[in-house]
Amino acid sequence: MIDVRTALKHGLAQLREAHVPSFTLAAELLLLHVLGRDRTWLYAHPEEQVTLADAERFFALIVRCAAGEPTQHLTGKQEFWGLEFEVTPDVLIPRPETEHVIEVALDRLAVRELRAGRKQTLTGECLQIADIGTGSGCIAIALAKESPHATIYATDISSVALAVARRNAARHSVSDRIRFLECHLLDALSDSPLATRHSPLLLDLVASNPPYIGRREAATLMREVRDHEPETSLYGGEEGYELYAGLITQAAAHLKSAGILVLELGHNSLPAVQPLLDAPAWANVAVTNDLAGIPRIIAAERT
Repeated sequence: MIDVRTALKHGLAQLREAHVPSFTLAAELLLLHVLGRDRTWLYAHPEEQVTLADAERFFALIVRCAAGEPTQHLTGKQEFWGLEFEVTPDVLIPRPETEHVIEVALDRLAVRELRAGRKQTLTGECLQIADIGTGSGCIAIALAKESPHATIYATDISSVALAVARRNAARHSVSDRIRFLECHLLDALSDSPLATRHSPLLLDLVASNPPYIGRREAATLMREVRDHEPETSLYGGEEGYELYAGLITQAAAHLKSAGILVLELGHNSLPAVQPLLDAPAWANVAVTNDLAGIPRIIAAERT
């Protein structure tokens, strides 16, 4: 038998020796996952005995984490926008910086309502929203929770990723308002029953966290990312920004007048992406930095 304090001490020591990022948090999350407890309990009961079976499970996970498997894959979950999401090796693990996509999208929609002289009670009535490259569904589902009357289209080229997204939508009771589409970018919206040959489905908001890492940067990535997250979600081409031109062109064709485009950027994407919005189709272009001061979000309005 071993107590909670000792198990945690040994676990984080192994992860520290293996140079696992945030090794203390990783050890805590793995122990909480095995014990089915929360963090408050963990530190309130340091002398609680851990069963032999739970100790074996915990240290087996520690070994896998030390070898480079992401903690989120070992626990099968990650929090985003205050919601718990299932994650698997088939989807990109939601990152805190992607929450800026939600913040900017909601702010832009609220400002649009004010400019139009409408009451600022944004629950999403009549809103048509698309999340491109949905992965786990975190952006689409967060927007569905914040705008409970909006209709949302979530696209991805991966059928297995869409299966994860559908399960997350069901978990958060928004399946009835999100239509999941297997396609490249916005291609499937042209086939929507609401679209015609001469009148495409028009949207109020297009949001996306597209693949934006350059393949030439692969060697610089952490092993947890490079070796365990899906390549189709990571790499946007040799340079990393190749997908933005097509995405922006399709968004221009599918956004209503005053419709909003919100895109997440890679750490060095801004110089390549911003000129794509210096066109008559776009106005009110703005960039939002993340907490590290990196340009993380670019947003624009369809003229």
